[in-house]
Amino acid sequence: MHALYDIEAQVPAFVHITPANVHDSKAMPEISYEPGAHYIFDRIYNDYKSLYTIHRTKGLFVLRAKNSVQMKPQIWKRRLVRGIVSDIVGTFTVYKSAKVYPEELLKVICIDPEDGSKYIFLTNNLTAPGTLTSDLYRNRWSVELFFKWVKQHL
Repeated sequence: MHALYDIEAQVPAFVHITPANVHDSKAMPEISYEPGAHYIFDRIYNDYKSLYTIHRTKGLFVLRAKNSVQMKPQIWKRRLVRGIVSDIVGTFTVYKSAKVYPEELLKVICIDPEDGSKYIFLTNNLTAPGTLTSDLYRNRWSVELFFKWVKQHL
């Protein structure tokens, strides 16, 4: 089961049923993305072609990136708030990634104050403060709770 979960309404907005061995990223092309909506993904969704589709439809996304993501910085944001280590606008340096996602992205690196873990986020919202990007990703927890409930009750 692949689901697009509406965090505000606390209900699935889209469900796509496939065999268990089908990766979640394969269901991404089935979703009708809306302009202005925020889509939040875990790092397993490094499908930059699908993310570029969201960008072209004027949707916004936050993605927890893999540690290996390579970008060429264009703009460094100054006066970072506590917990934000880096806040840059840049483009991919790896040819394949740059080919399917040629636009600039905001890369935010933050440290969790509770356990010291490092998180890297990418978003196409170039003006978003790093704290907003981090907070949006934290909202994914309600998605995890939804799937936990589904597994327990279905």
